This record gives sequence, structure tokens and C-alpha cells, in this order.
Amino acid sequence: MKEDLKIKEPIKIRVKHLTNGSKSIYLDIYMEGKRKYEFLKLYIIPESSKSDKTRNSETLKLANAIKAQRIIELQNQSHGFKFNKTSNIKLIDYIQAIAGKKSEGKVRRTTLHAVICHLKRYDPNNIQLIRINKEYILGFLNYLKIAKQAHSKKEKSLHANTQVYYYKMLRYCINYAVAEELLSANPMDKIQNEEKPHRNHTEREYLTMDELKKLAQTPFYNELVRKAFLFSCFCGLRHSDIIALTWRDIEADENGNSWLHIIQKKTKEAISLPLSKEAVKHLPRQEDAKENDKIFKKLITLGRTNEILHRWAEQAGIKKHITFHTARHTHATMLLTLGVDLYTVSKLLGHTNIQTTQVYAKLVDESKKKAIDLIPNIT
Repeated sequence: MKEDLKIKEPIKIRVKHLTNGSKSIYLDIYMEGKRKYEFLKLYIIPESSKSDKTRNSETLKLANAIKAQRIIELQNQSHGFKFNKTSNIKLIDYIQAIAGKKSEGKVRRTTLHAVICHLKRYDPNNIQLIRINKEYILGFLNYLKIAKQAHSKKEKSLHANTQVYYYKMLRYCINYAVAEELLSANPMDKIQNEEKPHRNHTEREYLTMDELKKLAQTPFYNELVRKAFLFSCFCGLRHSDIIALTWRDIEADENGNSWLHIIQKKTKEAISLPLSKEAVKHLPRQEDAKENDKIFKKLITLGRTNEILHRWAEQAGIKKHITFHTARHTHATMLLTLGVDLYTVSKLLGHTNIQTTQVYAKLVDESKKKAIDLIPNIT
């Protein structure tokens, strides 16, 4: 009779009971007669609802993924595997190197710092680049589902669209490593579509004229973010273009009207925009600044901006989910509401495809329909 071969795992998942009723998950690691513990900063919370149960399930999946990764690392160490010089490159260090390259665009660089922050939470040991596999990536995706915003004081979960963006940025970095021949293939290619994070297409928030007035009349502790957001509401520029804007990019014509001339960071298309007096009103003072100086000098990153904008909205009594891109949506819908034709709005926004602009037209139509539905039945 054959006996089952029992293999003793060197790592076990254990929990520590906390005074608040939660359980802190940690790894009990025993190798070569030595024991150590790794607290994962993951917690099982008391289950009082279906969402609590789902969250705990995702947390355990993440803990098991980290455990599996640690076992692989221990086995490789015990067997004395040797790798080439690229084996010493750590994933987080590599992404930091990419983020630090001057050739990289502003949008990628700022978002990469947010990705790095979450990778440090997920994997404090900083895995080697060549050891990344599908299980590691899936574990990171499970982490993002329950992760909180990096610099927010409130326990606010990551938005679905933010998870998608972080996933794309991580994929970009690993593809970069493949291009540099540090990796033979991207393990993210093995991830099925249903396993990937998906964008929430139903949300495209914009501010109504009344909400925009409320926001403009509400002080905000970060005056530079306040000015940049309102400037975007009245000209439609993306954060990446505003943060790169210099005083040379704005000039006055013979009639005293201000014009903006830039090459868009995202599309690489050149655009020339007339600036309204309301837009100019929210520009910082030039004072002694030179032509090549940034207009919104020291404006914080897009990720950090999005994490604090909700505070301003709350102070103004606005309950919508506000991001910096909401300003661009606001500009588009405001123009269409005021009767500007779709083609002109498309050109003002710098869209390369008018179908992109049509999304805003649908939003305005829906808003008009809701307004008509408010008319009471008096007959």
C-alpha cells in the first residue's frame, strides 16, 4: 500500500488577533533550523456584510500569492541557483530608474511613482526582475482591489480606472525590460482578459455651471492645484500639458486677446487655443518669471492631485467623484451646453477623432432630457 508523501511547507500563513476584532496576517517562515516572521500588513476584518466577506476572500488570495512567491524565493536560495548580472536588478529599483529618465513623458513618470508606492506595500522585499511571474502579477492585482490610496488620510479605496492605469504602467515597465533584453518575455501576456482590471465606462463626471461656481467660490489649502484645476475648466488642458506649460506658450495678439500654443503631450499634436478672460484670471502671476519658466511651477503630480481634490469638492458641498480630468470634461460639456458646435469643441479640445468629442454631446443630451423630465404634469 502506497503512503501519501507529505511535504512540509517552509512557510505557513498565520494570524494575530487584534484588540479591534481584526486579524493581522503574517508568514511563519522556517528554513534550515531558523524561524522568522513577516507581517504582511494585511488584515481579516469582522464580517458584518457581503462586501466584508468578499474583501476578506481577496485578502486571503493575496496572502497566499505572497506566500507562494516567498516559497519560490527560498527554494531558489537553497538550491544555489546562479543567474547572470541582470538577476540582481530589483523590480521596484528598475521602475524607479524608468521614472527618473528624462526621456519619459510626465504622465508616465508621475503615475509610475504611485505604482512604486503600491508595489512597496505589496512586496516590501522587492522581488528581482527576472523572478516576476503570472502569480506575482495576479497577486498584485488582488492587492489593488483592496488597496487604499497612497497618500490619503481617509481609508479610500482605489478607483477601478486607477487600477487599470496602474496595471498598464506596470505592463509598460515590463515591456521596457523585454526591449532591453533583461527579460525574454512579459509574464503579463499570460494573464487572461477576465483576470485583468477593467475600466468603469459608466462614469464621466463633469461639473455643472452651478457646481463650478460653488467650487470657484470655495477656498482650498493648495492654491496652485486650485488655480490649475479652474484654469483647465476654462481651457480644457490636460494635467500633463498644464504642468509643462511655460510663459512662452502664451502670447497676446494685436487686440490684447491671449492665445495658447502648445504641442500636446498625449497626442503630440500642435494646438492653438484662444484663452477666455476667465481662464486667464486663474493663471498665477508672472511677476519676475522668465519666458521659459513653468507657469504652474511646483504643481504636484496627477496621482497626488486626484487624491486631494475630493476634499475641495466636499468643502464646496459637491458629492461627485472629482479628478483633475473632470475639469476637461467640464470644459467640453460647458461649451456644448452654451451652443458651440461639435466640430469646434473637438478642435478646442485637441481631439484627433471627433467621435471622442461625441461622448460629451451625449452627456449634454442626457442632461437636457433630465431637465425636461423635471417639468411637472399640470393638466
